[in-house]
Amino acid sequence: MLVWALAAGENMDMAQTNAPVARFRLITLDPGHFHAALMQKSMSADIDPAVSVYAPAGDDLNEHLQRIKGFNTRPDQPTDWREKVYAGPDYFEKMLAEKPGNVVVLSGNNARKTDYILRSVRAGLNVLADKPMVITPGELPRLQEAFAAAASNHVLLYDIMTERFEITTILQRELSRRAAVFGELVKGTAEDPAIVMESVHYFSKTVAGLPLKRPAWAFDVRQQGEGMADVSTHLVDLAQWEAFPERALHPGDSTVTGARRWNTAISRQQFKLVTGLDEFPGFLQNDVKNGVLQVCANGEFTWKLRDVFVKARVLWDFQPPAGGNDTYHSILRGTRCRLEIRQGAEEKFKPVLYVEKNSGTQEQTLAAALQTAITSLQAEYPGIGLQKDGGRWQVTIPEKYDVGHEAHFSQVIENYLKYLREGRLPDWEVPNMLTKYATIMRAYEMSR
Repeated sequence: MLVWALAAGENMDMAQTNAPVARFRLITLDPGHFHAALMQKSMSADIDPAVSVYAPAGDDLNEHLQRIKGFNTRPDQPTDWREKVYAGPDYFEKMLAEKPGNVVVLSGNNARKTDYILRSVRAGLNVLADKPMVITPGELPRLQEAFAAAASNHVLLYDIMTERFEITTILQRELSRRAAVFGELVKGTAEDPAIVMESVHYFSKTVAGLPLKRPAWAFDVRQQGEGMADVSTHLVDLAQWEAFPERALHPGDSTVTGARRWNTAISRQQFKLVTGLDEFPGFLQNDVKNGVLQVCANGEFTWKLRDVFVKARVLWDFQPPAGGNDTYHSILRGTRCRLEIRQGAEEKFKPVLYVEKNSGTQEQTLAAALQTAITSLQAEYPGIGLQKDGGRWQVTIPEKYDVGHEAHFSQVIENYLKYLREGRLPDWEVPNMLTKYATIMRAYEMSR
């Protein structure tokens, strides 16, 4: 017996062929960021291997297709994606007219992303969008409109929050919910926040085993977005996800108390190494000072989330130290202990979760509670453990959980497919996405 799944946006003649139609078909729209390809690094039984790509002709499209080809031809677990490409100046209108799939994947030039999102959900298409959904405050009302349109059209609009799938972050969140270990999250102050998160990124790095080639527009904050508007989406998301797990937040719950931004200097030689271009293009000339490109990629801000103070800090440098890559640092302060993720040279640039008792906490009592918590978590995460590390404990995690950042994209896809099958997102997800972007846009304004 053949079972036909006629999804939103698919043509009726597809259901009249002799082959069953996969439940979900991807449409990749204007891919310009390597994250677009990482969404296809592995395959899912519920996703049709035929993927429609709509984009302007040029290097961004070519780089994307080369990455997909690399996945298809790799010796270890090759994929079998079949890309159907339309390249032309009317690519977006063509996609909206044809609608050959039911899930639009967005990861590219962020200056156009909010418009892509709004018009796609208005057309009855589900959208899985790479962060950020907006890069300037003026776009926020259109994002709010997009979520309303998605609800009206019964489609799901969701952003790609890979960091929720990092094992140390998962365990940090789980331990913070064990009162015998963590106590309660302290409130903190603007000067001494309860939660501090920092993300360090690099313009030059390796992705899928190859040196990353970035488009020139990735150095233009008017197209890529400032660091405060881009990478901080992960930090704000994690702060909300850990401090108020599975609870709906609203923009009124968040008050930004301080924000600042600053530049990363990129030489012409560094720019050429990453982009392949000999000169800075015209749209970057206003950012060039004394022959050096000044990219406003760094930012930090503090905000009060309900009654908890949080600080987020985003840093961009050109190149990581030997053996290093992008890093993440996170601190959650409880009334009994501090939960800290570090990823520096001491940790060999791998994230490690530490538990450090507060001065008023009895060590033996905390050790017993911590062991009980780890034992209970072993049912879901077999093999995790504890070891004493000076005056603190390290949560030991088997290598099988260290899947790496790139693998998290497949986990995001599988999670999103689950929501699509259910026909709904968790009740707290949409209000929390709106709160996240409202917070970031307020920080953006305050930094000026």
